[in-house]
Amino acid sequence: VQLVESGGGLVQPGGSLRLSCAASGIIRSINAMAWYRQAPGKERELVARINSGGWINYADSVKGRFTISRDNVKNTVYLQMSSLKPEDTAIYYCHAERVRSSTGWNDYWGQGTQVTVSS
Repeated sequence: VQLVESGGGLVQPGGSLRLSCAASGIIRSINAMAWYRQAPGKERELVARINSGGWINYADSVKGRFTISRDNVKNTVYLQMSSLKPEDTAIYYCHAERVRSSTGWNDYWGQGTQVTVSS
């Protein structure tokens, strides 16, 4: 199973970006998919998470600005980011939780995509 992220880049404050993460491989189910981020000198933190039933939770710092969504058929998760702030600058990582595949149950991480918010 592999997670491939796309959509990062450089954006001005107040701008928007959409991240995508597609899980590939022989996948039978995925319990939850999430986005984490890690800024320089800081620990990795949860940004948003959506489970197979559609339950969503967000970090307080992104509520009202970011929207997570998921396509269960395509095993893809999206993060729509709006009203971006310089403090949103970080490497964003996709995470797939309790993936049922031919190798059993495992968690997987994407390689990360850089988001930079700067004028």
